[in-house]
Amino acid sequence: MLEELTQRLEQRKKEGLFRHRLMRQNPQTPYVKIATQLNLSFSSNDYLGLANHPEVAAALCHGTLQYGVGSGASHLISGHSAVHHELENALARFVALPSALLFSTGYMANIAVVTTLVGRHDAVFADKLNHASLNDAALLSKAKLIRYPHLDVENLERALARTNFPNKLVLTDAVFSMDGDVAPIKELLAICQKYGAWLLVDDAHGFGVLGRAGKGVLHHGLEQIDLNSPHLIYMGTLGKAAGVFGAFVAGQSEVIEMLIQFARTYGYTTAMPPALAYAIMQSLVLLEQEEWRREKLARLITLLRDRYQSSRWSLLPSLTPIQPLLIGESETAIQLSEMLRREGILIPAIRPPTVPVGQARLRISLSASHREEEVIQLAETLQRVERMI
Repeated sequence: MLEELTQRLEQRKKEGLFRHRLMRQNPQTPYVKIATQLNLSFSSNDYLGLANHPEVAAALCHGTLQYGVGSGASHLISGHSAVHHELENALARFVALPSALLFSTGYMANIAVVTTLVGRHDAVFADKLNHASLNDAALLSKAKLIRYPHLDVENLERALARTNFPNKLVLTDAVFSMDGDVAPIKELLAICQKYGAWLLVDDAHGFGVLGRAGKGVLHHGLEQIDLNSPHLIYMGTLGKAAGVFGAFVAGQSEVIEMLIQFARTYGYTTAMPPALAYAIMQSLVLLEQEEWRREKLARLITLLRDRYQSSRWSLLPSLTPIQPLLIGESETAIQLSEMLRREGILIPAIRPPTVPVGQARLRISLSASHREEEVIQLAETLQRVERMI
């Protein structure tokens, strides 16, 4: 048994896909201390710099004093506190949808929605570059999985038109986590309404960053999305731009009640600590009030794209904080990441199976907590190091 595991691990090393965990020694800031080295980090999803915000930290402390540390039980037994309920109502108002439900992670939220709404006689339609949680949710549901080319709305419509299943569910990232591009939500919703399908939008990387007051992809851009559509289901996470922990699903009250009654990842797990819910309430206030964070982030994105010029590698077309530098081979991406680390800059090399074979990259993540001179330093260091490979 163990010999087989050892062989699999050795094979992963030979393929250049073996992962190592870095052990940081300090709170979440633009600088990460690993052992004795301080690294300028472009590897975090703390897009607005709220993960170490003093008001959010103070709210967590206050919530702990008021509600204790653990919730003690699942939401369906005795773990659902008043502050959980208050946060759910606040999240529903924030994204302008009728109802919302808290989950411990976005992974659990996606599994909950998919496995509750479809089963073995139904069909799931998924963008080929969706997050692993959506793919795993589809497989767990036992529904027929039909994957369509990335952002190919016409292909999706043809697939929906030629299939006849009792229930159909379309899955899409809002902001694709390894590419940084944004799905055409309005078009997707119109197609789902036309063919009687659900649409689950995973806005893990858009909530807090996109839209008016950071309300997410449903409020992004000039086109109005039908927020009253019964076909629309929204998932947002609270550990990225919001800076805390957890996730939520929002939609029509009937959908939320179905999740309460039938979702196994909701009913069969201990509820989120109530102190975290209390801290998230403060984070929502900052998301709504401090527009300067999103404005600064937009400036930093433009600055990086203007300053980094290379004939060898290119930044993928993204206007979000996720700025992927496409390298190609895994070995080269790892080498570049390690050379940057020696220069005091931390950017992870993303390799298969997270991205397709031959599309390894450096995933540059910008934050409102970065300074302009740090982004310029990144661009200049990248250009210098790439000449050495």
